[in-house]
Amino acid sequence: MKKLLSFSFSKIYIIVMILISLLVVGGYFSYAMFTVSKERSNAISIVTGNLIYDLTVEGEDKESFDVPANTTMEFTVTLSNPNNRIARFNFYYLGNLPDGVSAGYIVEEYFNIPPEEVGINLERNGTSGSSNTYKIKITNANNNSVTINLGVSVGLDYNDLTLPSNGHLFEEYISNLSNIVLTNQGENGDVYNDGEDTFITGEDPNNYVWYSGKLWRAVSVNNEEKTTKLVTQWNISATVYNPENQTAFKNSYMEDWLNDTTVDGFLGNLRDVDKFLVTDAKWDATENTAELGNITRPNGTTTITDAVGLLNIYEYQESFRGTTHSAGYLNNGLTWWTLTPYSASQLRNIDSYGYSYYTNTLGAFGVRPSINLKSNVKIVDGDGTIDNPYRLNGDNDTNLSGTYLKDRFSGEYIKFGNDENNLYRIVSHETEGLTKITSAKPLKNSNTFITSAFGSNTTFSSTNTIGTFLNGEYLTNYIDSNYREMIEDSSTWYLGTVADGVSYKLAKYIDTNMSSTTEATTNTKVGLLRLGELMSGQFERYAVKMGTTNTGLTTIYWTLTPTSLSNVRNVYSQGSAGSNTPSNTGGIKPSLNLKSNVIITGGDGTKNNPFTIDLG
Repeated sequence: MKKLLSFSFSKIYIIVMILISLLVVGGYFSYAMFTVSKERSNAISIVTGNLIYDLTVEGEDKESFDVPANTTMEFTVTLSNPNNRIARFNFYYLGNLPDGVSAGYIVEEYFNIPPEEVGINLERNGTSGSSNTYKIKITNANNNSVTINLGVSVGLDYNDLTLPSNGHLFEEYISNLSNIVLTNQGENGDVYNDGEDTFITGEDPNNYVWYSGKLWRAVSVNNEEKTTKLVTQWNISATVYNPENQTAFKNSYMEDWLNDTTVDGFLGNLRDVDKFLVTDAKWDATENTAELGNITRPNGTTTITDAVGLLNIYEYQESFRGTTHSAGYLNNGLTWWTLTPYSASQLRNIDSYGYSYYTNTLGAFGVRPSINLKSNVKIVDGDGTIDNPYRLNGDNDTNLSGTYLKDRFSGEYIKFGNDENNLYRIVSHETEGLTKITSAKPLKNSNTFITSAFGSNTTFSSTNTIGTFLNGEYLTNYIDSNYREMIEDSSTWYLGTVADGVSYKLAKYIDTNMSSTTEATTNTKVGLLRLGELMSGQFERYAVKMGTTNTGLTTIYWTLTPTSLSNVRNVYSQGSAGSNTPSNTGGIKPSLNLKSNVIITGGDGTKNNPFTIDLG
């Protein structure tokens, strides 16, 4: 049931929209949806508590007034929150006026002044009776006056409604992601329409999206289907693309990893794939040798149908239109694969400075998966900035206290460990009922990455150099007893060899059919990640944006995967993966399994608000 505060104009049309989701207050509810003429497609709002409105025209409470010729008049909307709960909303209006009539606005002194066409997000907490007043100006430049009629209807008593389990009267969303990302890029973004897709461009637009435990950037919206293409902000992993001289995405190790629906692959760890993703998306992997700035849209000569892909070089180029490749938002300071072959033997990559180059496919470079979200995916929170990314309907869980960590998603953050090493991320649920986690970054001491030799040979165990540290000093000095009790006493760690040009699957299985796991294993309490495993990427910039200096935010770190009898895989500071002799030193990124009865006690799983956990 909904009640409207509606305005009907004879010759003027203005949209004022507020959508509300309410909690019970004294058995009564109030909400208002202010609409005039048509919906504002990108209005976002969730309001908790009661809102009360007042509407006056030139200081008088009346329903009809004239705007004389060549004059400006105002009407005022006052929104009040009489409770001591947060009232949070976005306030929009849009002019769609006949010739000679225009609309503008003035926000009263002491309140934020929003730019045109952008909502304002006002929060009042702990102050009963707070209110916000907005004045909208109507200017009539005609020689004849314009008559405006106002009609208002309000409904308050909803005692007859049954509340859902979340305690809200209703939740209504009209904000499709595809609409929002094209209308709100902020000061450092813009859009470009090439006739088929509209690309988000610029240095740092407001196009951050949080979905399934990972931070993404919205890249483009398809003009016809209204689907939104995303790419991860960081390198989720690093792995081999394919054997040498095989640049085709189809049937590659990379396609396999991205669309692997098991616990070992990317797609198998995404949330509610059928609800969010276009699973038959088209990926254009047509060969291209042009330089950045001169690349034209690929012609579809080589197109693959998959749920998950990579960006092609044209999509990367369009992201920095209006600036330079080094300044564009898709330059994340790391090295990563694209989808585009340069030739039959070389594939195009992006390096840590934002340049495009090409290389053979047998090496292991960073992976930034790309997906297409369905046209009906809606935003329920956020403003698209890195600290407040857009949150999606169905992926914005609240009130998780008391639920099991084993039911959560790869990439979500957890408070675990001590001091500067107290942030971890979910990797997967590789062992049924358990939650595999890893430190969000390699271990530090006094803000300096610590290093260790791997060992005397390439086999990880509880008694080799790094294994002794992880199962000794780490458990004693880097986590306290409460966290130690949550760790599964013994986990199996797979030690299969992955040479250049070899599938990631061989780190765990005897063959690419995954017919059985490798016999090369060890059992310890704490281990490391494998090559190609989720969260074995880099999640900070290696290179300063628009510069060639090192940020110091990343470091090379060990995996437990041998590349041969003499070398062990590691993940480089700039995001690719190589190998080194075990006597060399590298950073330490612990991995471990948490018990099945670990529960969430707070937080929402984001970096700024990680889950807090305890034993249930």
